[in-house]
Amino acid sequence: MTLVKICGNRTPADVLAAAEAGADLVGIMFAESTRRVDVHEAQAMVRALGASLAEHEMAMPPPALPHVREEVGPWFRHGASVIEAYLEVKRPLTVGLFADQPIEEVNEIAAEAGVDLVQLSGDETWEECLLVTRQVIQVVHVSPIDSPSDPMEHVQPGFALALMLDSAHGPYRGGTGRTFDWEVARAVAARIPVMLAGGLTPENVGDAIARVRPWAVDVSSGTESGGRKDHEKVRAFIAAVRAADAGTRR
Repeated sequence: MTLVKICGNRTPADVLAAAEAGADLVGIMFAESTRRVDVHEAQAMVRALGASLAEHEMAMPPPALPHVREEVGPWFRHGASVIEAYLEVKRPLTVGLFADQPIEEVNEIAAEAGVDLVQLSGDETWEECLLVTRQVIQVVHVSPIDSPSDPMEHVQPGFALALMLDSAHGPYRGGTGRTFDWEVARAVAARIPVMLAGGLTPENVGDAIARVRPWAVDVSSGTESGGRKDHEKVRAFIAAVRAADAGTRR
């Protein structure tokens, strides 16, 4: 099944609604944004979902072999298997979102809030992923003027556990409610497990899954009304993903 990440949560009610609807990951924004929350608000959301991943007893997935760290396909397939192993222990996982912040600050906030994973959505280098004390989702932004260039030119194995493709429009990166060329995403998803973001809604996510076949989808503004999380739209989004999954299995 396609994994679902519901981003831009601000309250315990938001993450609980996402969890009840079947979300696999929930995002908490610490980067500069109208959706940004403070550490205390993040702690409340994390606590609402129970113990953090670090507090669970689990059999860790096997470490990546040396050659896997050098090859893009095997590396990100291994990363997908690691996250899926985490999900066997805890669902949904909490993801802290950061952009262009000092890594020391990222680590401090992530630890204090208790999030399970970190997403780097700015211009962080792949090497900086190794300095983060949580496993990392690295975002590569695709703008209309980039299409149909290959985002894989900017992807390096051995650093982040997962890759997300998101839209970029002018000075804005992510959370814009706009899509990018899904043919670009489709070409990447044919090679590695990819998380697809950018302008997804309950109305178009089924088409996105059918065309791109992503490993995971990520939504923020597409499940909001009036700038706040709309729990009905969250449920509709996840239901649309599951319907699309059922359609692709026929």
